[in-house]
Amino acid sequence: MEIENCSRMKDGLCTLSHLFCGILVICVFHRFSTSFFSIGNVPKLPNLFPGLGKKKLPKKKIRVFMDGCFDLMHYGHANALRQAKALGDELVVGVISDEEITLYKGPPVLSIKERLTLVSGLKWVDEVIPNIPYALSEDFMNTLFKEYKIDYIVHGDDPCILSDGTDAYAPAKIAGRYKQIKRTEGVSSTDIVGRILSRKFSMASSSTASDNCMNTETKNSFSSGGQMSHFLPTSRRIVQFSSGKSPGPSSRVVYIDGAFDLFHAGHMEILKNAKQLGDFLLVGLYSDQTISELRGNNFPLMNLLERSLSVLACRYVDDVIIGAPFVVTKDLITTFNISLVVRGTVAENNSLWNGSSDPYSVPKTMGIFRLLESPEVITTSSIAQRLLANHSAYQERYSRKQVTEKKYYVEKQHVAAD
Repeated sequence: MEIENCSRMKDGLCTLSHLFCGILVICVFHRFSTSFFSIGNVPKLPNLFPGLGKKKLPKKKIRVFMDGCFDLMHYGHANALRQAKALGDELVVGVISDEEITLYKGPPVLSIKERLTLVSGLKWVDEVIPNIPYALSEDFMNTLFKEYKIDYIVHGDDPCILSDGTDAYAPAKIAGRYKQIKRTEGVSSTDIVGRILSRKFSMASSSTASDNCMNTETKNSFSSGGQMSHFLPTSRRIVQFSSGKSPGPSSRVVYIDGAFDLFHAGHMEILKNAKQLGDFLLVGLYSDQTISELRGNNFPLMNLLERSLSVLACRYVDDVIIGAPFVVTKDLITTFNISLVVRGTVAENNSLWNGSSDPYSVPKTMGIFRLLESPEVITTSSIAQRLLANHSAYQERYSRKQVTEKKYYVEKQHVAAD
């Protein structure tokens, strides 16, 4: 009996102890919000938990900087900027001035205005600095760090040597603020210049129907500009460039089609205007065969997958149809739930098209076609003619660069995935 009473007493004491602790906790917390208790020197909640109640400071965004000429903009430039953006939170891009390019390399094909339009229209670019110097001086580097709050300067793994033999990015490397990305395989501005110059005779004169009599082997040689193309497309690269978006059931899908060959400022501007007309911009890209049949076998300058990557890099584009039909059919409109079909007023001359039928007759009949005023009077051929007009200067520059390009591919080592 005595043992049982002791056990009950212990249980009772434990219960009273728990009850007292609970009451004490309630009283203490109640004291924090009212003056009910007049117990002196009771600490307030922030003193008990110093970190509680304070606002967290926002995490500092890492700002990376990449510069370039970005002349004859291509998907290799876009992929370099994609990689650079992955190294930080915000990507700032410096575009070298016309005067500086002329001084160091010779006259650019595209003006600073055109190059700024192209760079600012890429989906990975957050900010653009126009007319920067060609050489990265210590003064300009400090300006980047102080005024633009740049954390790291980024460049590709291909060496950039100035005329005096020094590394253009030595100041950033010495400062410990340099990061490197992989060169994009298979394309360069030199390669594109070579494609254009190799077709100079046919492009300077109008194409003829006899071009279509060429055999498959000859056509394939023309598709790479009379020289071997090193472009090796993979599904992974396409995924890296894709937005991954799909239109909702009530989305207003705007459709625009074309070759989009040698992607230029005119393309960028018309895509920007088209996107403003709906929620989802779908771009149809003609096949290489379709373009050759319309314009002759000197076209396209860039093959279908190269053109697809260039268009997918545009911030205004949500998706592309790779190998779209030349004629916009009812089936195409229904399949992609297209609300509006648009076309620019400036377009390449389809010299071999007989014009017997209107490729936009179906959307016109349905009342969903609109002609957009093209903001820029630029075509692929007009850009090619700039090169041909100053052929000797560009040929000399191309010949020098081609030696470097050939050496690169002869000595090429494995390139890790980016």
